[in-house]
Amino acid sequence: MNKKKIRDLMGEVMSWLASSITIAACLGIIIYLFNMGHAQIDIGFLTNEPATTLETEKNGILTPLVGTLLLTFIGTLVAFPWALGTAIYLSEYAKRNNLTETFRLGIDVLSGVPTIVVAIFGLAVFSNPALGFLSSMVEGVQDVNRAFGRSFLVSGITMAVMILPFVIKTCEEALKSVPDTYREASLAMGASKWYTITKVILPTAKNGIITAVILGMGRIIGDTAIVWLTLGGTLRMTGVQPWWRPDNWLSTLKNTGSTLTSYIYFMSPAGEGHQNENAFGAAFVLIIIIILLNLLTDFFMGSKEIGK
Repeated sequence: MNKKKIRDLMGEVMSWLASSITIAACLGIIIYLFNMGHAQIDIGFLTNEPATTLETEKNGILTPLVGTLLLTFIGTLVAFPWALGTAIYLSEYAKRNNLTETFRLGIDVLSGVPTIVVAIFGLAVFSNPALGFLSSMVEGVQDVNRAFGRSFLVSGITMAVMILPFVIKTCEEALKSVPDTYREASLAMGASKWYTITKVILPTAKNGIITAVILGMGRIIGDTAIVWLTLGGTLRMTGVQPWWRPDNWLSTLKNTGSTLTSYIYFMSPAGEGHQNENAFGAAFVLIIIIILLNLLTDFFMGSKEIGK
């Protein structure tokens, strides 16, 4: 066997070994969480709110689960139009010049900013009294005029800033994957640039765009730092109760709550709850949600490949 074949074989073995280790680590985490948390999951665990110290037998994850979905919806709703508009500009309008390269550099820098820095930035910005309508004003402290800076609205907007560069890049790649012949054919038939984008390019790239949204949702669901600093650590919904009534929704959005990640942290030995079984149960629910999101991503990516 010559040296070239030996190098090829070694490369193949190393690649196979690296993939196997990655898959084994992923399966190990899933199996461990299943083993530790599946016994805790039942209808009561999913439909009861987190218990107070006097209600430990009714401990559940309803409000953290709802908080996770609510925060994901707000963050995605804010980030998606912003990201898609930026991706359209970079893909269809921007020319290669210093201004465009500056935009791309800013996006790259933002994608590398740690989430704790984004969280501190969000808390600093939304504590401004001019933005008090997104949370509430601090009351009962003399000579202090500032907003509380913690709410579902605040946290959702901060999450949107966090996922923005990832959604922009994925949307831009989806738009670039549309063959130039589609653009040329549409323009040759007399269609305007904007008509071509909205009626030809976006529908063709929709699976890639949906994938970008799902990936952004996954990052929101798995974040803890932004949740802890800009949403707060209250396990139950605050604001006007009951929180689920339509006339109290605005109050709920402007007040604090929790997500599955903050619930897991609080219930784990690192937090103050010291209820490991509940932490593992919530972690297993969280990993199931992440797996479902990844399956959706694979589905749309597969549909995109088939469409080609």
